[in-house]
Amino acid sequence: TDDVVTIVSGVRGLLGDYDDFSNIDNATIFAAMSVDNKNPYGGTYELAVDSTNTRQFIVRIKGLSKSDCEALVTKAWTDSVGYIVSNHKESGASGNCVDGNANVVSITYGE
Repeated sequence: TDDVVTIVSGVRGLLGDYDDFSNIDNATIFAAMSVDNKNPYGGTYELAVDSTNTRQFIVRIKGLSKSDCEALVTKAWTDSVGYIVSNHKESGASGNCVDGNANVVSITYGE
């Protein structure tokens, strides 16, 4: 959770002066923040722009077990678009949590 908050703050700090997040480049962003893209679950963090709204960016947590995926999908990501739009009724994260260690949770931030 702390890693995601750090990443979101870093992206906003680095790209906050732009009108959108279409310039997100994982290698550049993580290097500029001095943050490793490795997550504690054995996978990686990845940043992407929302292709339907370039004023939003997505933090993906990759390489999750089913139980870690389920825990992160149900956690309230209070600053995420999904959490705010749902009037604080949904977690703000999405993921298809199945057996194995290749699960991905996506959380969208921005406007």
